[in-house]
Amino acid sequence: MIEVKNLTKRYGRHLAVDHLNFTVKKGQIYGFLGPNGAGKSTTMNIMTGYLGATEGQVLINGHDILKEPEEAKRCIGYLPEMPPLYTEMTVMEYLRFAAELKKIPKKEREAQIGAVMKLTKLQPVKDRLINNLSKGYKQRVGLAQAILGFPEIIILDEPTVGLDPKQIIEIRELIRKLAKNHTVILSSHILAEVREVCDYILIIANGHLVASDTPENLENLMSGTNHVEIEAKETEEAVKRILNKIPEIRKIKYKKTDHQTLIAEIEVKGQIDIREKLFFAFAGEKLPLLTLKLNKSSLEEIFLELTQEGNSSKFKKGDKRQ
Repeated sequence: MIEVKNLTKRYGRHLAVDHLNFTVKKGQIYGFLGPNGAGKSTTMNIMTGYLGATEGQVLINGHDILKEPEEAKRCIGYLPEMPPLYTEMTVMEYLRFAAELKKIPKKEREAQIGAVMKLTKLQPVKDRLINNLSKGYKQRVGLAQAILGFPEIIILDEPTVGLDPKQIIEIRELIRKLAKNHTVILSSHILAEVREVCDYILIIANGHLVASDTPENLENLMSGTNHVEIEAKETEEAVKRILNKIPEIRKIKYKKTDHQTLIAEIEVKGQIDIREKLFFAFAGEKLPLLTLKLNKSSLEEIFLELTQEGNSSKFKKGDKRQ
């Protein structure tokens, strides 16, 4: 659907995007992550034709965004971080205006506007001035204009910024609905949102792609060593006696709790899953475990690790899994 090749953007001496390469396949939700100033919005603006690149190429369904802008843009619906709304218009007036700009045939406009209003739940406010709408409804109007024309690709830059928890949940549900018929690219600072919604994650730092994979694979690959945590209502001596019999264990850290229980944080050799062996070892001694869980690196920890200065080459799948 999208090919980004050697994309570079300079502002004077500042290199905002540095020879970026990635591809986006059909029918998935892509999360686009990076700290402030990493080059996310610049990249999205180039992909959608709002900005020109200093070097490189962006192909949308085979159309060069620079050489064939009309053909390429016809495939894209875009919601910038600040939605391009004319607040003196009503919702209906604005969507009719957007439909005209998108060159949707006149006989199809009303039907399409009705469909996107139903999808974004804008019918109750269709005759109200945009200026008088809440932040959540304004965001929905921005989404509606992005969906108009039903483009194959929908790009959303921080679609839930400034929304309350209820509105965030509603926008997430809408994104999932859109993904049934569209490819969605979503940038966000809310990592829990990306983890919950996205099928694939692209992380950039200092204009470079530093990671690209599924959330699950990123967590597995970045975990490095395997860690298991157990909690038992028993003495440290008794727990040690059992654990010392398991050769796959590399290191153990013990911690007492306020509930007269003992937590053992176990580092395992390699990527072996020893939870079953632990369960039967304690069951054989008639010592029940209150907790037995595998600890992995969270997406937040992975993000911080990859975007720290000097760590950008620690993990980079590039295009291998795309």
